[in-house]
Amino acid sequence: MMRKTSLVLLGAIIGASAVAIGPRVPMPWFPAGAHASPSDVYRSLNLFGDVFEKVRTDYVEKPDDKKMVEAAVSGMLASLDPHSSYMDAKSFMDMQVQTSGKFGGLGIEVMQEDGLVKVVAPIDDTPAARAGILSGDFITAIDGEPVQGMTLNQAVDKMRGAVDTNVKLTLARGAAKEKIDVTLTRALIQIKSVRSRVEAPDVGYIRLTQFTEQTYDGLKEAMKKIQTEIPADKFKGYILDLRNNPGGLLDQSVAVVNAFIDHGEIVSTRGRNADETQRYNARPIDLSKGKPVIVLINGGSASASEIVAGALQDHKRATLIGTRSFGKGSVQTIIPLGQNNGALRLTTARYYTPSGRSIQAKGIEPDLTVLEDVPDELKGKDRTEGEASLKGHLKNGDQEEHGSQAYVPPDVAKDKALHAALDLLRGVKTAEVIKAENAKAVADAAAKPAAKDETKPATGRPAEAPPAAPPVGPKGEPVLKQGPTPVPEK
Repeated sequence: MMRKTSLVLLGAIIGASAVAIGPRVPMPWFPAGAHASPSDVYRSLNLFGDVFEKVRTDYVEKPDDKKMVEAAVSGMLASLDPHSSYMDAKSFMDMQVQTSGKFGGLGIEVMQEDGLVKVVAPIDDTPAARAGILSGDFITAIDGEPVQGMTLNQAVDKMRGAVDTNVKLTLARGAAKEKIDVTLTRALIQIKSVRSRVEAPDVGYIRLTQFTEQTYDGLKEAMKKIQTEIPADKFKGYILDLRNNPGGLLDQSVAVVNAFIDHGEIVSTRGRNADETQRYNARPIDLSKGKPVIVLINGGSASASEIVAGALQDHKRATLIGTRSFGKGSVQTIIPLGQNNGALRLTTARYYTPSGRSIQAKGIEPDLTVLEDVPDELKGKDRTEGEASLKGHLKNGDQEEHGSQAYVPPDVAKDKALHAALDLLRGVKTAEVIKAENAKAVADAAAKPAAKDETKPATGRPAEAPPAAPPVGPKGEPVLKQGPTPVPEK
């Protein structure tokens, strides 16, 4: 089977985590309560200095001092947990672009297929769409440089750039691989994180692909449009699809929840010290006007997505359908280092749902579990292993949960979770009937492998990885999040 990796030329996806960005008050080297005495700490620093100097003087080739220090910092942070890391200057700048949801580019969603860069789709009203680039085209060269051998990120970096600058793409089109050269002028591309439609005639469907600075505004516009298209007396409710949404900005997830409730706590974050606890409460907004809500989640729904799902579930404002979420329940704060030295992404808190649940390494359990029918060629690759499977993850008691299905059928007609949501909103089926149907499907699926002696457990990455975008942190700073999903180039 082809190895496929998808990426949107907007920038790299951050994955399943929430990150706060903003200035931090400098902390003392030896805070009260530290386990090691100052003398022990200095002794360890002396060890680092001795090794660093020995490598500088005796290594077979002259090393790059800056790279060695950055590697040492990276190793230190990597030893803490899977989401703490060091970002060099370029990575930090890319993250800031990702959090804004806007950048200079062409407007192409791309993926990597067998080492080549393939166009998934041009984005409407962008340079790529206006130039006639088609879904299925292969990009073989960028400004005359062959793409073969580049990583997807490298190709994306070459296509992005300053607005009003030109870039030449060489395409291979169709079965005959017809060669086409096209020169495009980069424009300001805005990531569209909200997609919506009316499930005729009476249900509003809204999909959030990630949480960027534009997500709440996009949601508000989508809800307004749906409310004008469906008469109030016919309107059965909303489906909010968060499947394979890796998260993003914390403040945007709070605002999304507030679009469906008008009071009460939405989420709290708790750090190492009690005085670092932050609580986010709803304001009297509720754009949904009290209409019923169903939220779709799966193993690729992480971080900010879990904040939304957990809050609406705790407030009994929504029914959750799908499979258990990823389990990313920690907040990362981005700490700029100054002097063009990049930034630290440091885990500084855990977040909790309104009822006090910690999602970390456990995830959100849906009210109704619905498994999708996975094509034979994707079986074993249709799930994420979840936060609990990550080496060095923050522990959360003895009952951690390890992953769940993350497959979403590309054909809407085969989307069982979506149809279960529609049936429930329309009163065609009750929750009990949906539970019974899924239990039978699970039993049938379990019996089928046994008959074929297919006992190897399913492992691997989700068919569609969760996306990521920057959230806002507990002190009002932007927050970033991670998860699995394709990424657009803009």
